[in-house]
Amino acid sequence: MFRGWKALLQKRLAVKLSWRYSSGIAVERALTYKVGQKIHGFTVNQVTPVPDLFLAAVKLTHDGTRAQYLHVAREDSNNLFSVQFRTTPMDNTGVPHILEHTVLCGSEKYPCRDPFFKMLNRSLSTFMNAFTASDFTMYPFSTQNGKDFQNLLSVYLDAAFFPCLRELDFWQEGWRLENENPTDPKSPLAFKGVVFNEMKGAFADNERLFAQYVQNMLHPEHTYSVVSGGKPLHIVDLSWEQLKKFHATYYHPSNARFFTYGDLPLEQHLKQIHEEALSRLSAADTDTAVPSQPRWGEPREHHVTCGPDPLAPDPSKQNTVCISYLLGDISDTFEIFTLNLLSSLLVSGPNSPFYKTLIEANIGTDFTSVSGFDGSTKDVSFSVGLQGVAKKDIETVKCIIPQTIDDIIVNGFEKERIEALLHKIEIQMKHQTANFGLALASYIASCWNHDGDPIETLKISEKVSRFRQCLKENPKFLQEKVKLYFKDNPHRLTLSMSPDESYFENQAKMEAAKLQGKITALTENDKKEIFDKGLQLIAAQNTPHDASSLPALKVFDIQPKITFTEVEIGNAGEAPVQYCAQPTNGMVYFRAMCSLNSLPEDLKVYVPLFCNVITKLGCGILDYRQQAQQIELKTGGMSASQQVIPDCNSLDIYEQVS
Repeated sequence: MFRGWKALLQKRLAVKLSWRYSSGIAVERALTYKVGQKIHGFTVNQVTPVPDLFLAAVKLTHDGTRAQYLHVAREDSNNLFSVQFRTTPMDNTGVPHILEHTVLCGSEKYPCRDPFFKMLNRSLSTFMNAFTASDFTMYPFSTQNGKDFQNLLSVYLDAAFFPCLRELDFWQEGWRLENENPTDPKSPLAFKGVVFNEMKGAFADNERLFAQYVQNMLHPEHTYSVVSGGKPLHIVDLSWEQLKKFHATYYHPSNARFFTYGDLPLEQHLKQIHEEALSRLSAADTDTAVPSQPRWGEPREHHVTCGPDPLAPDPSKQNTVCISYLLGDISDTFEIFTLNLLSSLLVSGPNSPFYKTLIEANIGTDFTSVSGFDGSTKDVSFSVGLQGVAKKDIETVKCIIPQTIDDIIVNGFEKERIEALLHKIEIQMKHQTANFGLALASYIASCWNHDGDPIETLKISEKVSRFRQCLKENPKFLQEKVKLYFKDNPHRLTLSMSPDESYFENQAKMEAAKLQGKITALTENDKKEIFDKGLQLIAAQNTPHDASSLPALKVFDIQPKITFTEVEIGNAGEAPVQYCAQPTNGMVYFRAMCSLNSLPEDLKVYVPLFCNVITKLGCGILDYRQQAQQIELKTGGMSASQQVIPDCNSLDIYEQVS
């Protein structure tokens, strides 16, 4: 019976995939565009099908502003829009981070405070947010409703290009001097602000702190040498005028990259973007390009300190050490693919060489948070190291890493291990999450931000084929890459971090000194003005704002019925089986459940631990290494978890399953 069900599954999957691609209306519509075609102020530059992902990509440029545009047509009703700007700060004031917050506090057409929050009950959005990266800021949203897409697009365009940027909003979101008790002018002054407090928390997180140090020290010459989110004691040096100037410089269409995804027609998007935003602006010379980091002639080594972790199991093992290597340019898509794969071979899973030499040496608790490939900067990097290390073992880690690299250059990688990782990469791209459009936007963002070809990044099969050919022609292809980028690479940073008992006390002293410096420069009139502004801010925060200017869906804009998903029921022996045919990029998802109701109560406390380790212990004739390799070679991943499932007919009855 099981074999019959398996055959049915394969047959239905083949039919579903064939139907889906051949009847892709959105894809077919996109492929009709011609290079040079003019559409609502835009010119089509490229039209490319990407069969791997069942999509077609259309690249355009806005004639009046030179804004770049990429549309990805795909049979997916969860349509996405994003606009990203290359934001490259040259100081630690956190201006791109504060600006990201402040533009969301009201705009020319929608002046109400916090329009994003107020859109939550006026929209059917499946995602709304904004992100500040090291060198770009992105504003994405997604929705399954066409009218809702137009509404949200209007709000996003107005927020990005025509924000109010009120001084009160800058005080609230960025930083301000305010009385500790805002209603008492005699209470002490203190630093306040959303981003100021957020970054104080970030700098108290040792893993985030270490990652920030690695980026700043590995790229010391340009924008990556500063903290785009802002250092707390530098945030308080930013002025409202500087914020507005940064917006005028960087939030310009000539510095923008628009991205749309899904099954909605491209023409409507272009028309609305042109009419509501771009037609009001003209091209500008925005010199925001990030230069390549000048390469070092010899390796560098630094040591930094952090706060002690009161929850550390062993207080003597709170040191972190890693070695980081600057690699190639993010725009070289095949080289980046190769380096990404190489990174996985080096540190991913129990079969990786660094897992064997570092983790299994039991001299640290885990890899550092930065270990692996980092493609978030113009020049990508690779890091490897350990956290939870005793001071006496720091030098041991420093010795193990180059020794492991030497061993890889001599012995290479197992062929089956390479195949497993190639399979994993293909699966990762084809896995369709609920927000697949957002995943694509995030995947191409860094390459596109540095003028790489975003469409090339999506052609996974071509890169896999080219990689296989390189390996076939030169069996030592990967070993030569290891030698080039790691052993013979002088742009290498060794960074160690250890706890300092007085770290937090010193930070508090520096903040107090900074605060006192600000207070000393104030006149009595300044202090009165600060108190009055604090009252103004409280009044503004407590005043209900009219949200009637914001667009809202009407009842007739919403489909009266949800899409019904067919589920077929069968059996495999005595086990019931449910089958649901869905467009999944050629992937099959399998889930099995086992009741825990009969499990003794004293054992149920161990279920979370059991679920965490069951896929990592080996099974049958396979040890844990062989099991890990087979999982990567044959699947997109295996996991176990516990759930409590209510009875569909009675809320008082439930079943525990794993």
